[in-house]
Amino acid sequence: MASKHSAKRFETKDKQKRKRKINLRSLLMLVFIVVFIFSGVKIIKWIFGNKQNEKVQNNLSQYVEIKDDENNIDDNAYKIDFKALKEKNSDTIGWLKVKGTNIEYVVVKGTDNDYYLSHNFEKQKNSAGWIFADYRNKFDYTDYNTVIYGHNMKNDSMFGTLKNALKEDWYNNEDNRHIILVTEKGAFTYEVFSVYEEKASDYPIQTGFSNDNEYLNFLNTIKDKSIKDFNIELSAEKSIITLSTCGNNNKNRVILHAIKEN
Repeated sequence: MASKHSAKRFETKDKQKRKRKINLRSLLMLVFIVVFIFSGVKIIKWIFGNKQNEKVQNNLSQYVEIKDDENNIDDNAYKIDFKALKEKNSDTIGWLKVKGTNIEYVVVKGTDNDYYLSHNFEKQKNSAGWIFADYRNKFDYTDYNTVIYGHNMKNDSMFGTLKNALKEDWYNNEDNRHIILVTEKGAFTYEVFSVYEEKASDYPIQTGFSNDNEYLNFLNTIKDKSIKDFNIELSAEKSIITLSTCGNNNKNRVILHAIKEN
């Protein structure tokens, strides 16, 4: 009798084990399906967002006229129809170009640094966002540091090619070292003096300074971080432009600083 009871107990435990294994497999399969669907939705949204922004960018190109001699930077070399652009989006504040990259975008400025992380120029919900300036910048000639942000997109749109600035063949090419920013006040060029990558938590987003000494100390600090010495003389009398995007691991920031030339 005892052996029969033992056999039944073993049989019951065996059934319970098989049931647990089946339940575990079912749970894992369910998790896999959920992850697969979630990833698929993300990929579809990513593709749709990129196509959407590509269309927006193509539509905006009609308001940007670039003369053949783009090395002759003056108010006539780059003609931007800001009136038409502002009719489409009143947040428009400029147009940015970085040579040796795909960066040629109309720049906007919101009331915070969050909105254009997930909305494009036409204010449509979009994971690629748009190129935008720090909301604290005034664009009235009083800004010490004009900061402009963009996502590091895998298809090299937005600021996806800003990481080129970390490569020797980019920063050793003098043609790449001149950043162009056109606003309603005119066309301005900035010369690159610092490029580097660092942890996002270590990068101070500072646009204003209490005095010239504080600003000059800031300039020297960010110059020392550069992976290349560009031999640029810094001056508290000249403003700078800062371009910032996420590194490939999303924990770091790729940073470029350039000082105003004209």
